[in-house]
Amino acid sequence: MKMGAGATVPVQIPGGLTEGRLLEIYYYLQLTRSLEERLVNLYRQSKVIGGLYRSLGQEGESVGSAYALEFGDILSPLIRNLGSMLVKGAKPVEVLRQYMAKANSPTAGREMNIHFNDLDLGYLGQISHLGDMVPVMAGIALSFKMRSEPRVGLVYVGDGATSTGAFHEGMNFAAVQKVPLVIIVEHNGYAYSTPTSKQTAVARLADKGRAYGVPSETVDGNHVLAVYATTKNAVDRARNGGGPTLIEAVTYRRKGHAEHDSQSYQSPDEIREWESRDPVERYVDLLQMSGWATPADITEIDARVANELDQAVAEAEEASTPAGATALGGVYADRTVDGGPLWFRSLDG
Repeated sequence: MKMGAGATVPVQIPGGLTEGRLLEIYYYLQLTRSLEERLVNLYRQSKVIGGLYRSLGQEGESVGSAYALEFGDILSPLIRNLGSMLVKGAKPVEVLRQYMAKANSPTAGREMNIHFNDLDLGYLGQISHLGDMVPVMAGIALSFKMRSEPRVGLVYVGDGATSTGAFHEGMNFAAVQKVPLVIIVEHNGYAYSTPTSKQTAVARLADKGRAYGVPSETVDGNHVLAVYATTKNAVDRARNGGGPTLIEAVTYRRKGHAEHDSQSYQSPDEIREWESRDPVERYVDLLQMSGWATPADITEIDARVANELDQAVAEAEEASTPAGATALGGVYADRTVDGGPLWFRSLDG
């Protein structure tokens, strides 16, 4: 394994972390990648309902950024931010049930992939329309400010979303209102099959934040601790009243848009180049070269993850699918208004 171009070996543990927390970051990296690998196996067995969207090569920016948050903060993930949800407390078995549309999934089989909430843990399910979660999270962050709560919002968007109206409206609102919000722009090279250079003229997506007067930084999205440190500074700034920050995390999507995508538009040489910058392998090298972990530590965490996922997959596969009679639950209201029914015809005619 190689560290990758431009990487440096720290001489001390980064501020705010301990050896135990450094190992916990590796646990979440390995859990994210391994859980997605289990989902691929289930997808190929036709046990996953709908699409499967991998974060292969991007796990570092999801885990590193979410790890900088505190309890009470809220994040809004995209389809490639499974790692951020796991950091906030989502359980692998929940994710498996969700993808498999089980009756006891977080959405009772009505939605797939990671379109679900747990506001107690601190994550808000995404809207699929690109860029729309920026104004939503700006509003949530404004509520924190209005209630004088020391809480921070974090929202992920892709490079393609930075060309949508919702992104720009949300950025402008967040900047003017000076809300405690961190915007992570995942610059992974493609908006579905469109290269970044074909949908925006700027070389650095961080410039789009600066256009609204928002402090903006570019970070190596495949260097987990660099992402953590950059996000932690932005989170602390937001919590202390400094307003929003945009972080451009430069990374790469090593799979197609979804498992059904052939990746014919991605060069094999390009993919191989980014494989050499793999965020998980780089982090393992960093842990061992810095003396923060031993090979035995890594092996122990790998075994723990494998065991947890074995149990989670078995539990999810045993769960039943929703009964047909429950299909309309939550669709029609059953309450009354002014003493009369809100709807006037029974479902059976």
